[in-house]
Amino acid sequence: MTQRRALVVRGGWEGHQPVRATELFLPFLADNGYSVRVEESTEVYADADAMAATDLVVQCMTMAEITADQVAGLRAAVVAGTGLTGWHGGIVDAFRASSDYLHLVGGQFATHPGREPCERRGGEEDNFLPHTVTVTDLGREHPITAGIADFELVTEQYWVLHDDLVDVLATTVHPTRDWHPWHRPVTSPAIWTRRWGAGRVVVTTPGHSLDVLEHPSVRTVIERGMLWATRTASAS
Repeated sequence: MTQRRALVVRGGWEGHQPVRATELFLPFLADNGYSVRVEESTEVYADADAMAATDLVVQCMTMAEITADQVAGLRAAVVAGTGLTGWHGGIVDAFRASSDYLHLVGGQFATHPGREPCERRGGEEDNFLPHTVTVTDLGREHPITAGIADFELVTEQYWVLHDDLVDVLATTVHPTRDWHPWHRPVTSPAIWTRRWGAGRVVVTTPGHSLDVLEHPSVRTVIERGMLWATRTASAS
């Protein structure tokens, strides 16, 4: 069997610990027969030969910037069958100025609502809210989320702007609060897939910190998503 090739692209905002976060998943990739190349920038996306030889891109690149030729290279690779996956801001809060990138992944971080103002102390915990990740009917049948029960987290709860081409495997609900301006509960996708040409995209929005990535359900979803998105898996 031909060895599968994974490309880990990491960097951007250090608050999401891109090195330590991606290092959590390198043993899983190795154990599942991947050769792994790690890059600390998006320059590799513009290398057509490198991208053509890549079966899976694992991206952890919060905010940051990307050039037109780099995003074009990434899009072309996915269209040709390269899988793309990532978590949290590393995939849905990356390259805010690139509409072509947003079109590829199908969703963009808008905010993570905070605690009641009187409870805030000025740290990142001000944005840590207890919330439920609810598996959808589609998710209960999908290989990424099958058998995973709804689960609770206390971390950033992403509010995501998205389109109708995403296949939503799990959601989370932002309730109404007296200190928030919205007037009814809002449901955001928390886990989704997207078909793009011959390629597959998987987005998992939980993952702000290492403890969230190590949550059994979150970690299982990310790891299964890597396998599902990979080019050789996409042929099935």
